[in-house]
Amino acid sequence: MLTLLATRRVTAGVLVALLFAAPVAAHDLAIVGARLYPAPDVAPLDDATLVIRDGRIVAMGARDRVAVPAGMRVVDGRGKSVAAGFWNSHVHLIKPPFLAPDAQPAAALDAALRDRFTRWGFTTLFDIASLPGDARALRARIARGDVVGPQLLTVDMPFFPEHGTPIYVRELWAQTHAPSAEVATAEQARTRAAAQIAAGADGVKLFTGAIIGGPGGVLPMSKEIATAAVAEAHAHGKPAFAHPTDRAGLDVAVESGVDVLAHAAPDAGAWSPDFVARLKAGNVAFVPTLTLFDSELRREGVPAPVLERFVGAAKQQLGAMAQGGGVVLFGTDAGYIEVYDTQLEFQLMAAAGLDWRQILASLTTAPAQRFGQASVRGRLQEGLAGDLVLLGSDPQARIDAFADVRMTVRGGQVIYDAASTPVVPVPARD
Repeated sequence: MLTLLATRRVTAGVLVALLFAAPVAAHDLAIVGARLYPAPDVAPLDDATLVIRDGRIVAMGARDRVAVPAGMRVVDGRGKSVAAGFWNSHVHLIKPPFLAPDAQPAAALDAALRDRFTRWGFTTLFDIASLPGDARALRARIARGDVVGPQLLTVDMPFFPEHGTPIYVRELWAQTHAPSAEVATAEQARTRAAAQIAAGADGVKLFTGAIIGGPGGVLPMSKEIATAAVAEAHAHGKPAFAHPTDRAGLDVAVESGVDVLAHAAPDAGAWSPDFVARLKAGNVAFVPTLTLFDSELRREGVPAPVLERFVGAAKQQLGAMAQGGGVVLFGTDAGYIEVYDTQLEFQLMAAAGLDWRQILASLTTAPAQRFGQASVRGRLQEGLAGDLVLLGSDPQARIDAFADVRMTVRGGQVIYDAASTPVVPVPARD
């Protein structure tokens, strides 16, 4: 037995030596002396070193126990914190330069992705409604190394109820001459869901409660149509998101089997423990997008008591979901709203009762698990993708430290560096 153990140790040592002897590549990086947050359920590691080789984490641990290969780029992590790369599970790529991205200069796309998203630590974005093909075209440019950016998932074009194109996107649809996103029958919903997924969509997005304005107010999608679209997505192993708006939209979403509620629904009133249990039983995750409600109501100039009541209702729903053990995913609706700074969302989440571990989970482990990537990313762990965020301060000390981003790394490539921007494109590595 001792001989066998010794052999294994020697073999492991040889492998590490060979690994560190390999030529240094563009996706090689070491962060030294930082506090590492491997995952929300794991104790942080102080004064630690993390090494990324060829896009993957190959070593992490106490600084005096982890060697850094010669010639590798070394980042001084002293006084800083490191977490797995953040996910934003609710964005929209519907503002220039993301419209018709194949026709846009790479530099413009680089700058927009950096300033709006990777600047805030996002190594993965889930675009949950954009114009047909735009997000997929942008993803292809990132994969080719033509554009610097995060991993990009998309639902492509959303599904609206018949006569239910939301009032706030009608101008965009008219200006771009996009095909109608409305669905009138279950068969139409199934057919389009299958076609979009076959073309590369990573899920579907249903407006189970569409804001149409006027006397109609909010138009619910029929349960039959919603169920058909969800079933088609699930048949392909893809998630379904729902925009609920009100109680009727929530009921259609849950009864049709959606996987993610893309917004809080303040108009629906308080969420009871029984309703949260219903969501848990249906394995429904929740993206609260609290900043959306705050920013939109302020933009509209509503009286302060109305704003406080409406945002307070959204916070109550988030607090009930978290207290009841439901799955919470971080998302901001950035791209629809012009607020990209994440500080307010973190502050509102904390005000709703979430602690730093719950917020970190919403940014990392929860979305990786929900969207089938837990074996690849979402934690700092040897063998997983080298997706990480270097923070200038400690999120245990103050919650908005999650917005104090100094560096964002995807697959070992620095895609945002507060000390030196812009960065040079290289093909993405996962």
